Amino acid sequence: MGMIKKVRTVCRSCHGGCGVIAHVQAGKVVKIEGDPDSPISHGTLCSKGLAITQIAYHPDRILHPLKKQATGWERITWDEALDTISSKFQKVIDEYGPESLLIGQGTGRDYESHFSRFGNLLGTPNVLTAGHMCYLSRIGASLVTCGRFPVCDYAGEPKCIVLWAVNPLWSNPDEYKGVNFWGAYRKGAKLIVIDPRKNFYTKKADLWLQLRPGTDAALAMGFFNVIMDEELYDKDFVANYIHGWEPFKERVLKEYPLDRVEEITWVGKELIREAARLYAKTKPAGIHWGVPTEQTINCTDFTRTAVGLMAATGNLDAPGGNVFHVPPPVRTVSQFSRHEALTSEMKKKRLGGEQYKLGARMTFITPKVAWDAIVQEKPYPLKAGLFVGTNPLITEANARDIHAALKKLDFFAVADFFLTPTAELADIFLPAGTWLEQNHVAENWKFHGYVLARQKVVEIGECWQDHKIFLELGKRMGQEWWPTVEDALGWILEPTGFTWEQFKEKGYLQGNMEYFKYRKNGFSTPTRKVELYSTTLDGWGRDPLPKYVEIPESPVSRPDLADKYPYILNAGLRTPTFFHSANRQVPWLREIRPDPIVEIHPETAKKHGIHEMDWVWIESPRGRVREKAKFNDGIDPRVVVAEHGWWYPEIKDEGHGWDISNINILTDDSYESMDPVMGATNLRVLLCSISRCEDQQGVSHG
Repeated sequence: MGMIKKVRTVCRSCHGGCGVIAHVQAGKVVKIEGDPDSPISHGTLCSKGLAITQIAYHPDRILHPLKKQATGWERITWDEALDTISSKFQKVIDEYGPESLLIGQGTGRDYESHFSRFGNLLGTPNVLTAGHMCYLSRIGASLVTCGRFPVCDYAGEPKCIVLWAVNPLWSNPDEYKGVNFWGAYRKGAKLIVIDPRKNFYTKKADLWLQLRPGTDAALAMGFFNVIMDEELYDKDFVANYIHGWEPFKERVLKEYPLDRVEEITWVGKELIREAARLYAKTKPAGIHWGVPTEQTINCTDFTRTAVGLMAATGNLDAPGGNVFHVPPPVRTVSQFSRHEALTSEMKKKRLGGEQYKLGARMTFITPKVAWDAIVQEKPYPLKAGLFVGTNPLITEANARDIHAALKKLDFFAVADFFLTPTAELADIFLPAGTWLEQNHVAENWKFHGYVLARQKVVEIGECWQDHKIFLELGKRMGQEWWPTVEDALGWILEPTGFTWEQFKEKGYLQGNMEYFKYRKNGFSTPTRKVELYSTTLDGWGRDPLPKYVEIPESPVSRPDLADKYPYILNAGLRTPTFFHSANRQVPWLREIRPDPIVEIHPETAKKHGIHEMDWVWIESPRGRVREKAKFNDGIDPRVVVAEHGWWYPEIKDEGHGWDISNINILTDDSYESMDPVMGATNLRVLLCSISRCEDQQGVSHG
């Protein structure tokens, strides 16, 4: 069988970054384990990372380029695939202009720098990412408020932790690894959990605030009401480092008294008062918040208010609070991406750019404007696209409209591991490499102060890592790239003095951390202060102060729908097994979670004759899907909580059951439901009805 070689690398089965030791025998990975020397994961590894071999060597994985013919998919060479894409793109550029090209990426494989460079050099302003409602949206709102993205400093040992709409042990999101939260908690930190459903963390919490889904911004205003009324804020910081305190204070005290906040959020005012006091009085304290706060109309305003809480209590860039980590001296994603190459003329043509100015500043568009431009050809048509590592037919709002739009493109290419429902709509399929097949200076886009060496462990079939796809396709389009992926990585590392080979041996680089940096230079905002009154938003003619706006489809805003759709659907329930729409074909993970789950309060289920593990119809004004009922007496009887990301790889037609259990058949992407400056779509909160399925047979796997 041969000797086993152990290779240190970095996982990317979810948001990534966990250290891995891959065991390789005869050119094949035979075992994966956590790396105890990883500076960020300390030997821990989740089920998704451990199952990577079942993805890499899955019998359904596509290992060579494909072209769709009238009779089905046909194997082709890389040269033919790249030549086809480049010629189709050039034809669109010649006939319509580069703005009629659409490129899209998912939240997956750590290629943001190369994706952005390709798009900017291509000349298109129309770039789709998950960023309009995930992570980049919180960074954009943080930048206009305090100039940088504040991360909870678990290494600084906070004495109070606020987990706000986040599940760190299951999702290990972005800068965070669950093990670091758990370590801080185990050292005795007080824990405040803000979540609509009872879970592992609420059972551990000192205080659990069970809010109405989507009302996070109102609850944050309630915290501020207490802190202002009882003068629990850091008076020196407020006087010297906050811009707009007085007008914001006037709004909070006038518009958000605790009686009103209680009415909006369903959280008792005395509990709000107790939680605000605990956060404000316990030093240091950190807020760790998650994507449910971003996936509503209040995306920007919640983040701005949360940053304000960190600042007003003196916890911003303080040890154990929310800090601005210092990166190592590598070249940045922004430098690599060549944003300056996109002309001002093209920036003005960015779809939705004038409306969603903060999203445009973050260089993305909201998906709705793309689907409309494809179908309606206004203000100009989108004619061709390239999507990499994304499955928007399952993961974006209002899926039926997405299906219609993608089918209308003149030309469509996809790079991925499998023929997903989105990939099945493509004309060209490019086989992408997993993180086991990738060389990269990983994590360079995150704000945790590290870069990590992800080194190629094996090569499988004809698969290419995404970075190579962008590089080779870019060169065919006449763009400026390096000869190889590794040459590009050397350029990123050049300021550190390390070559790629030296960096691989070292494993990671860390920046030199310094706290309270604002005391030297202020904050990176126009006023050099934390801007609760945003001069940027004011300059755009938008409300410069944070606020709460009622969810557009709720019992409060749409009482006319209450009879037909009496329940609040809280979509996007996380599991430890799947990463959005990924991993449904992985045997180990499907054994843990074989079917999609909708959580229902037992009292609610009884009203509708629903038994546990019954198949249940969930219906909204946009359609209906079915999932299996699981009872949870820790949710409000007026709320149901459903998983997202479901399709059925075992169904072998080209749709793979995309419309059976896909919760995004139900979600809304109407313009009036979006965050007005970011374009964040309302994936989380809408109205629905539930009923027991007449047919209780499981999904056909034929």
